[in-house]
Amino acid sequence: MKIAVASEREMVTEHFGHCINFNIYETEDNKIINSKSIANPGHRPGFLPNFLNDMGVNVIISGGMGGGAIDIFNEKGIEVITGARGEAKIVAEQYLQGNLKSTGSICHEHKHHDECGE
Repeated sequence: MKIAVASEREMVTEHFGHCINFNIYETEDNKIINSKSIANPGHRPGFLPNFLNDMGVNVIISGGMGGGAIDIFNEKGIEVITGARGEAKIVAEQYLQGNLKSTGSICHEHKHHDECGE
C-alpha cells in the first residue's frame, strides 16, 4: 500500500493543493518499508488526485482538502484522511496502526488556505 501525506517538508500541510511536497510511504504488513518526497507539481483543478492515482497511491492524508479533490479521490477508490496535523511520518504510522481517522475537514475558500481545517 502507498500512503501520500500532503506536506510542508516533514509536516502535514493545512491544505492539500497548496502543499510544498508529498511524502510517499510504501508499506507492507502495516509498516513503512520505503519513503520518498516528491515536489508538488502544481495546483490545478483535478490534476493532483489523478497524479497521485497514477503513482499508485491508496491513501491521501492532509490537514484540509477541497471537496472537488475529495470527490475525485473517492471516484478512484483512494481513501481520504483530512484533519491530520503533525509530522508526516508519525501521521502515516498512526494511520497504519488504526489510530488516525478523518475529521472530514473540507476547505471551502482556496484563496485563504490558512483557514482550512476548521
